[in-house]
Amino acid sequence: MVKENRITEGVIWKPLLSFFFPILLGTFFQQLYNTVDAIIVGNFVGTQALAAVGGATGTIINLLVGFFVGLSAGATVIISQYYGARMARETMQAVHTAVALGIVGGLIFMVLGMALSPWALEVMGTPDDVMDYAIVYIEIYFGGMVFNLLYNMGSGILRAVGDSKRPLYFLILCTVLNLVLDLLFVLVFHWGVMGAAIATITSQAVSAILILVILMRSSDVYRVYLKEIRLDMHILRNIIQIGLPAGLQSSMYSISNIIIQTSINAFGTTTVAAWTAYGKIDGLFWMIMGAFGTSVTTFSGQNFGAQKYDRIRKSVRICLAMAFGTAILMSAILLLWGSYVYQLFTADAQVIQVGMEILYTIIPFYFTYVCVEIFSGAIRGTGDSLIPMIITCLGTCVLRIVWIAAAVPVWNDLQTVLLSYPIAWIVTSILFIIYYLRGNWLRRRIRHMGFAPEERSKGAKS
Repeated sequence: MVKENRITEGVIWKPLLSFFFPILLGTFFQQLYNTVDAIIVGNFVGTQALAAVGGATGTIINLLVGFFVGLSAGATVIISQYYGARMARETMQAVHTAVALGIVGGLIFMVLGMALSPWALEVMGTPDDVMDYAIVYIEIYFGGMVFNLLYNMGSGILRAVGDSKRPLYFLILCTVLNLVLDLLFVLVFHWGVMGAAIATITSQAVSAILILVILMRSSDVYRVYLKEIRLDMHILRNIIQIGLPAGLQSSMYSISNIIIQTSINAFGTTTVAAWTAYGKIDGLFWMIMGAFGTSVTTFSGQNFGAQKYDRIRKSVRICLAMAFGTAILMSAILLLWGSYVYQLFTADAQVIQVGMEILYTIIPFYFTYVCVEIFSGAIRGTGDSLIPMIITCLGTCVLRIVWIAAAVPVWNDLQTVLLSYPIAWIVTSILFIIYYLRGNWLRRRIRHMGFAPEERSKGAKS
């Protein structure tokens, strides 16, 4: 029997916040895996090592991992809808298909990542003094890809059923483990970038194992049985139908970032190191927005399955208010004290100076991205993932690429490259506002699923 569910009943803001904060903290600690690597190698190995554990390697990792995480979002939506509709058998089948997909995807991406990364680093114009470090780091990282994807899939399953706390607890534990191993491998054993990479994948392996143990010991309908782990082709098709657009969207993000990273590489090692350090600072914003997006996707999915359409709209309004307030507050804090944060990564004055130029150009426009994350998350939760993907790819990705191709050759400076971000965010937000208010997306999904008409749910007009 499916347990009582606060997501589909009662007030919205309390369970939304109790769901949001563990996701936020969990994402924060997951991000700390690589951030800890950057801090330690940047301070104890050197600027080239700092550029190697971020920069081009981070962009390539995000390309493949981001595609799978986007694809796995389809599993989260399917599971949340089945769970919200109290369909026990379908929930179990979806959970086991999701775990199998994590294993298969991890093996495929491990092979692709290790085989293609050296070529990709070269194509991206990675500086010669960074290349050896970067190849070592990225090949070891992809060697542990099965654990990375299993953790992400397992966490997605738990979030789909409303449990965002236990993934957080495991991440805290494993982040501490990563820090200890980083200090041991880099400072004591002097393994450099290799030690940082080994520490990261070891920590990810522990977190994946802990998530699987939790799923295997659950008393609810999402319990995992090893002998039942297999790909149910009907459910897999549904997962791909919803998740593939999200995966392609993530890949487009990464492709546009690869193009931007290539432009950044042309400005030299100091700029690459500054961009890497800024990426860790910037990651905090994306973690918060991602947590809001994940929260509203789960709320939208479960309430869509329960045919409580008014709660979808209400959760969007609450998430928007919270996300706008957070974006404005973060911008103010980073603009005032960003230089002190940079000093965590490096003592190089030139790197800090370039980093602050990056920060002053992008951070004031954080608030313009809020509508993209919240509206796309809510719409995707109902199973409509194609149009959000098209809007995001055209507005955020294609426009950014066009800007780099057209503007940078004319004004070949760092400022021109950086302006691609706020321009793309503003355009994409406008497109999502129009689609959310005028796109008739909710009624189409209700008709497609054969659910009760939207008019039967007060306040849910599309």
